[in-house]
Amino acid sequence: MPVKVSVVIPVYNPGNYIEDCIASLLRQSLPPDEYEAIFVDDGSTDGTPARLDELAASDSRVTVVHQEASGWSGKPRNVGIEAAQGEFVMFVDNDDYLGDEALERMYDYAVANGADVVVGKMAGQGRGVPVELFRRNHPRATVDNAPLIDSLTPHKMFRRAFLDRIGLRFPEGRRRLEDHVFVTEAYLRADNVSVLSDYVCYYHLKRDDASNAGFQRFDPVGYFANLREALDVVEKYTGPGPSRDRLLRRWLRNEMVERMRGKRLLNAPEDYRKELFTEIRGVVVERFGPGVAAGLQPTQQVVAALIADGRLDDLVAFAEWESSVSPKAEPDGVEWDGGVLRIGLSAELVSRGAPMTFPAEGSSAPLDGPPASVQDAVDWVGSHSVAGFGRATVELLLRERASSAQYFQPVEFTRETVPAEGDGRVRLVLRGTAAVDPATAADGSPLGAGLWDVYVRVKLGGWTKQSRLGPVSLKGRTAADAGVAGGRVVLPYWTTKQGTLALDIDTAGERLRLGRLTADAVTVSGDRVEVSVPFHVSGETPVLLQLTRGSGAAPVQVSATLRPKGSAALLEAVIPVGELQGTAWRVALSAAPDVSEPRFHPLPFAVQAKAGSVQIVHPPRPGAARRLVRRARRLAGRLVVKVRARRK
Repeated sequence: MPVKVSVVIPVYNPGNYIEDCIASLLRQSLPPDEYEAIFVDDGSTDGTPARLDELAASDSRVTVVHQEASGWSGKPRNVGIEAAQGEFVMFVDNDDYLGDEALERMYDYAVANGADVVVGKMAGQGRGVPVELFRRNHPRATVDNAPLIDSLTPHKMFRRAFLDRIGLRFPEGRRRLEDHVFVTEAYLRADNVSVLSDYVCYYHLKRDDASNAGFQRFDPVGYFANLREALDVVEKYTGPGPSRDRLLRRWLRNEMVERMRGKRLLNAPEDYRKELFTEIRGVVVERFGPGVAAGLQPTQQVVAALIADGRLDDLVAFAEWESSVSPKAEPDGVEWDGGVLRIGLSAELVSRGAPMTFPAEGSSAPLDGPPASVQDAVDWVGSHSVAGFGRATVELLLRERASSAQYFQPVEFTRETVPAEGDGRVRLVLRGTAAVDPATAADGSPLGAGLWDVYVRVKLGGWTKQSRLGPVSLKGRTAADAGVAGGRVVLPYWTTKQGTLALDIDTAGERLRLGRLTADAVTVSGDRVEVSVPFHVSGETPVLLQLTRGSGAAPVQVSATLRPKGSAALLEAVIPVGELQGTAWRVALSAAPDVSEPRFHPLPFAVQAKAGSVQIVHPPRPGAARRLVRRARRLAGRLVVKVRARRK
């Protein structure tokens, strides 16, 4: 069978961080004879070379190439390209990992759309990844119709024949931004680029020791010399005008302006701050015309103007003001509505903990040259924020705690200008309601088991900022009853440490409050039992009961239903009296029986057959040994959930 995908992994002293990468490659859903993994060891001095040789000896999919240290990732990737036998080449870093279906989905998407490049959705654990690019699938993306230029890391799938046809390879040697040069040219010369956004393909990790190459302090002179090479690529393959300005704006914004803003600037040592400023200003003055900065957000325009004007001290003062600005998102009700969780919220910007205020009247007048003072800059940003308030937005995201995969949820919102107290200024407030449907919340698929944190993303006044929803004083409490929706048990709750909103999907235990039921609350009629449970269901919902007793007896599973009853749900089941013999049988409920491994939650009563009918009794108390076993099983179950969540 021809190889469809060759995965190239440059390797240098990853230690144990490579294990997740290896495991994810071996778990791929693509048939084993249709892909290969090529590890190019760039002179590692730890135990990695032996680990990889052992892996290659035991798995025919794995090839290992050893070479002397080249200093950076460019040469190992090029060596991997030359060794690749696949129709496509996928680049993965040795401390990152893939989603289990990444290669299969990306390859199929490439073939379906005739793509030379496929960009798969990314999740960042401690690392920033593009957000806007992955809002939806883009089968035919260009740098003009999609924000491709936001994603310049090499972690993509490239058609090998395309790379050979245009002679594209990574710059080699000890240098920076080799991926920017490579990926930018690929975007600009590809016949088609496809963006796959409905599945997380790539998990981009920050190592606990922060030793990822991208987190190391760099030499500004060399870095910005390498950056100029990426700008050269843009200028070589585009003509003057708005399209070129928009592409160049990416480097002005991300690599220069953002380094001279807020806490990032303030946290840099003073001598390093000056080195960065000198090199950044050189590029800004030399390479960017007025059209490049004009498309930035207002705060970014101010920073760009101060850089061009050579005013580092004012940049520091502006950063001190801007670093005080943060979003505040407050919940305004969490409730179930027909299988959909509705989350009310309000959001605004605060400065030093107090609501941020703005002039009552705004102006959209452009920034005409550098501001005369920092106060003038602050005033211009405030005025511009009011004028542009009609474009402000608020969004809600669900982020899986274990993997950092995140998904936007629909929000209906309004914009309100609220008078501030006493000084004629106003607050700019966004109020809305998000609708979370657990059956489709993960880009059309159900949310996976695990813990999901709720984030609010605010675009207002030139800032794009996000924060957790909360805090509230009810730390550790449930925010609403658990809902059975989308084949999942979904429990909204306030986190114990921060009091912010999160969702527990299929892992909750005591928080479900089933232990508060009593045997007296159960209604019996012959072999039929009914009891009200604290769940929300939108209609009749099939569930499963499991009856167990000691002495090694096989468990008995009983089909049951939940149906709405007021603010709770009525559990109904017909107990197979003829199958129950001996003493009392404990009862456990699985409200999501269709998942691969359903969880059963003990109910605080037992059933016993007598004279052809059912009696409700108190469950027998387990012995000390059995209690220890149960505790061990609960701990093991939690560990399994965490491991599975990490692998997604």
